[in-house]
Amino acid sequence: MIGRFLPWKYFLRLAARRFDFLDPISLMARARSFAQPSEVQEPIELLRAGMVLHARGLLNTKAIQHNLDWVWPYWVVRQFNPADSSFVPRGFAISHINLTHRNWTAVGLPDLPLYPVVDPRGLLTPIQDGWSLDCWFYDSRGRACFPSQLEQVEQRLEDDDNRRVVTQWESAGARVRVRAEVRESDGRPTVVWELTARSQSGGWLVVALRPYNPEGIQFVERVSTLEQRTGWLVNKKQRVRFAEPADKMLYANYRRGDVSHELEGEEGAAGIDCRIGMATAAAFFAVDAGEADKKLTVEVPLSLPSPRTAPESWPAAASQAAALQVPDARLAFLYRTAVRTLIHLSAADIVPGPYTYNRFWFRDACLMLHPLLAIGLRQRCRAQLDRFERRQHGNGFFHSQAGEWDANGQVLWLYERYRQLTGGDYNPQWLKPIAKAGRWLDKKRLSTGDDKYRGLLPAGFSAEHFGPNDYYYWDDFWAVAGLKGAAAMLRQGGQPRQAEAMQNTAGELTASIERSIAAVMAERKLAAMPASPNRRLDSAAIGSLVVDYPLQLWGAGDERSMAAADYLFANCLHEGGFFQDMIHSGVNIYMTLMLAQTYLRAGDPRFSPLLRRAVELASATGQWPEAIHPRTGGGCMGDGQHGWAAAELLMLIRNMFVLEEEGRLLLGKGLNEQWLPPATTAAFGPTLTPYGPVSVNFEHQGRELAVRLTGDWYGAPPEIMVEVPGWRKQPLTAPDYCRRLAAEDN
Repeated sequence: MIGRFLPWKYFLRLAARRFDFLDPISLMARARSFAQPSEVQEPIELLRAGMVLHARGLLNTKAIQHNLDWVWPYWVVRQFNPADSSFVPRGFAISHINLTHRNWTAVGLPDLPLYPVVDPRGLLTPIQDGWSLDCWFYDSRGRACFPSQLEQVEQRLEDDDNRRVVTQWESAGARVRVRAEVRESDGRPTVVWELTARSQSGGWLVVALRPYNPEGIQFVERVSTLEQRTGWLVNKKQRVRFAEPADKMLYANYRRGDVSHELEGEEGAAGIDCRIGMATAAAFFAVDAGEADKKLTVEVPLSLPSPRTAPESWPAAASQAAALQVPDARLAFLYRTAVRTLIHLSAADIVPGPYTYNRFWFRDACLMLHPLLAIGLRQRCRAQLDRFERRQHGNGFFHSQAGEWDANGQVLWLYERYRQLTGGDYNPQWLKPIAKAGRWLDKKRLSTGDDKYRGLLPAGFSAEHFGPNDYYYWDDFWAVAGLKGAAAMLRQGGQPRQAEAMQNTAGELTASIERSIAAVMAERKLAAMPASPNRRLDSAAIGSLVVDYPLQLWGAGDERSMAAADYLFANCLHEGGFFQDMIHSGVNIYMTLMLAQTYLRAGDPRFSPLLRRAVELASATGQWPEAIHPRTGGGCMGDGQHGWAAAELLMLIRNMFVLEEEGRLLLGKGLNEQWLPPATTAAFGPTLTPYGPVSVNFEHQGRELAVRLTGDWYGAPPEIMVEVPGWRKQPLTAPDYCRRLAAEDN
């Protein structure tokens, strides 16, 4: 309160002049002039996250470039190498951030919100944003092998009874394999690291403690030896346990350099302190020449989450999800992986990533929960929806980040989608927050302004990949869908007057949006709808396509949405993937797949190469970062394992098999010959629809396509059409829902 009465702007300007700095107040005013006036200029949540990221980047600046003879993580090795395509000049950059290989994969258990991550060279970060463990080999001839510096390393994800990342490599006559997973041990979750090594010449398997992770520096101030050389105590609180005593242990602090410089040294003190926080350690385990595989297990106990939940097994957690059968083994693997990724990220409040984005946003939550619901994991979705009200303000705003006016529409839309896809199930306690959220949307709309703005939601930050604060149509389309959903829910809940008010507001907002788009396109002579009334056509226009997918507010193939899609396809693809210029500056998978959804819905074959490119860009462990560097193929922005990307893959595959459209179910609309070649079978289900769970099976038998559907209808079955590209369209009718289709050229 006292800040309102202090002339803080005057003192800030005075200090700037005193030390010959630019006037920060004028500078911020200039920066804000690029955006539309808004009640929220810079969301505090994003500022906080950005400060953490750049604080780490500043530490990287101080620690890395002056010590390039250290063993650094894979991204540093590549990004700081002038001969590498990943090289980034540092110049006057005050913070050095991983901009080229933001890739990692989380291991864990289904109902535990714990996310140890493994980078592309096997570096294990067991504790959230903590230090890491690396595995090296040091042979009898004094040659050291560091996997982060190797050109070739194999990595894969094993998704069977557990989730484990397996990394293996060969160098200098040694073969090493590292497996990371999380298990329950003595009632406590524990990261289990299984190391296997073999060498013709013999040597040492080295477990190395590293003061960094895939983002950069993370302090190790003290490390000491546990009894009988069976592990370390790190920073006086975290234990690393070895299954057998080490043959030798070495330590170094920052002043001495990296422990990798002293691998031939004699064992000295039983630990080390480092005031700077760059202590390193190495534990040696002898590998005899030519012997059978040397095996070693390393364990890191994790802190118990509160409240404690007993995790399901992975097979049990995924057992209710729709099964996919396709001849493309890679696509099948990515589907299974995406299912488990979303299950893992919804262990507590659903989060869009295990590391950088291990925090809640309504936008990501709703777009991740929708496919979880569609593939049959309704209870997991219901548990999340029951928690949404805790984040609603008294005025009705569902708040995850200030200035994001899309949240209310997304939440209301998802509530209604849950009711639809579960045959009318819902929690009556949702009705109160639904009514409040709908009224908030109505009050938030602008009552003044010309035709371009009147009736729209105010300028806001919205999704960060659109650009500066503006009146984004993305927010408005979500609001329309949310208001319609709220009307349906309130009508179902016996509140017809409030339902009618919501429906009327949705109609008024629809008219305002369409009036604005028409006015802007005419005034600016645009060929398609832009992202906002103040923008020309650019890659942010992808946001306006939400009117088509997933909201279906306009009909399939509507010329307005197709014009936008065609502009984006012609101008915003890089080597077949959607390149987002704003913020991300990389190929974005979830936007690539959202564009594919518009083409799929319209029956346009261009959806298929977009899906194929997304499949090609997946990592060896079946993950995508938020944005992919156009040259390195590694992550350049956001979390290295992005939940929204996994969600869009699930939803696109589901819609390829079963697409809801205007009261009908369309089957096989995405199964062209690329995904269903001759003499193969493709099947999917059960998937939830507004008419009941359905499963569908296609068999390509020579000149015929056999189609079979099974459904557990909530009521009267819908109209069902088979629309497989290249085959004659046919209805599918009761009682057996089977049909044989002839090719179109017959």
